[in-house]
This record gives sequence, C-alpha cells and structure tokens, in this order.
Amino acid sequence: MTTTLSGERTARTTTTSSGTARKLLRWNWLGGLAGWFWLLVVIIPIYWIALTSIKTRANYYTTNPLLPPGEISLENYRFVLDSGFTRYFTNTVIVTLGAVVPAVIISFMAAFAIVRAGDGRFLRGVNTLFLAGLAIPLQAVIIPVYLIIIKLQLYDTLLAIILPSIAFAIPLTVLILVNFIRDVPKELFESMRLDGASEWRTAWSLAFPLTRPALVTVGIYNALTIWNGFLLPLVLTTEPTMRTLPLALWSFQGQYGVNVPAVAAAVVLTTLPILALYAIGRRQLLSGLTAGFGR
Repeated sequence: MTTTLSGERTARTTTTSSGTARKLLRWNWLGGLAGWFWLLVVIIPIYWIALTSIKTRANYYTTNPLLPPGEISLENYRFVLDSGFTRYFTNTVIVTLGAVVPAVIISFMAAFAIVRAGDGRFLRGVNTLFLAGLAIPLQAVIIPVYLIIIKLQLYDTLLAIILPSIAFAIPLTVLILVNFIRDVPKELFESMRLDGASEWRTAWSLAFPLTRPALVTVGIYNALTIWNGFLLPLVLTTEPTMRTLPLALWSFQGQYGVNVPAVAAAVVLTTLPILALYAIGRRQLLSGLTAGFGR
C-alpha cells in the first residue's frame, strides 16, 4: 500500500514537473524571439551608421542605405580628422575626466560620512538634499546655471561645463555609494577602529577598496552621460575651440544640407573611446550592477 502511494506521488510529481518544463520551454521560445527582435532593433542603426561612414556622399544618395558600397572610402574619416576632431576630442576628454574624478571622490566621501554618521541629524538632512537633487532635471535650471557662470566670468571655458557636470553627477553617485557602503560588514569597521585607525584611514583603506565595483559603475555611467552631453556645451560656450564632440557634429551641417556620411564617421570615432572604456571596465561594471542580488 505504501509502495503504491509513493509510486502515485512520484508519478504526479513527474507529471507536474513535465508540465512546468513545457510551460517554461514555451516562455523561453517567446523570450528568445523577443530578444532577437530587440537585437535587430538595436543593431540595425549601428550597422547603418558604420556602413554610411565608408560611403562617399554621392553613393549615399544613390545606393540602398543597407547594402555595402561597391567601393569602400575612408574619405569621410580623413575629412572629420582634418576638421578639428582632435581638438574636440581633447576638449571632451578634459571635460569628462575633470567632472567624473571629482564627482566620484566627493560622492564617496559624502556617502562614507552619511553611513558612518548613523543617526546624525545633519548628515541625514544632507542625504535628503542629495536625493532631492535627483528630481531636478538639467533643463529646468539651465538659465540659473547660465547666469551663475556669467557672474563667475567662466563663460566660454571648459570649466563652465565641468562645474555643473560635477554638481549634477553627485546626487545619483551618492545614492549608489551609500547603499554599497552600508553593505560592508560593521565588524570590519569596528576592527579598524580597535586597531586605532582614524575615520579617514578607514574610508580609504577599507571602504574604498570594497566599493570598487560601485565606483567603477558610477564612474562609467557618469562618463557616458558627460561624454554625450549636449545642452551644457551648447548654452555655456560659443567659441569653436571650446566645442565638445556632440556639439562639434554641427560642423558638418551646411547651409543647404547635411554631410551625412561625415556625421556617421564622426559618430563612429566618438563611440570608439566609450567602447574601449566598457571593454576595460566590463567585469567591474557587471559586478557593480549585479551586486546585492545574491544577498
């Protein structure tokens, strides 16, 4: 009797498992098709840009936009490089590094102070202020920022772009780093304190190495945002020598038309450093994005 009941339970369990497996398989097929569809949506514009960049201006208007040209031309890349691309690239690197590095360092110190303060009323208020900064879009305060830059006599300088970029990068960076530092076991902080380490040494010798994935994550995210920034360079600079790469794409717009292959070549050259940055920090970035899901 017991053997019969066990057999029925096993059969029922097997049937249920088979049904569940079939349902999961059906959903996997649907998910796979959706994934392939999304891949096409993403990759077709990338393919079009790369293909257009190696076409001549005449071929672009006379050939199928998704078919390779009969003859590959690098004239667009030469034209872009001869049009001051190096200067625009240098300006963008200066702005990106000049904003990301201070923003990450300031945010790390602020996040460490907020976490270590515990129930401190002042620092809790500061944290709330940072969170409020997430609700303010750049477009809403661009006029006050413009007036402040004018008052500081920084208009038409790279510093005019760097300072607001730091300010708008700090709130989200602090929010992410606070959550990471809170995940550091308190026993490690207590051990450092018993060893006579100061808060400054604890921050840079303990918290900083343990939050490296988060630091890389926010660093890459902020770098992408600032690298592709258009509004601040547009409003706060007018000199061609102060242009960054997104703003420099205007250089290829004529009075009666746009040199589309040259714009595509400039976009490809602009994207290559971002791809290199992702390739270098890929492991740390993925670690930072997925941290906490296994806890």
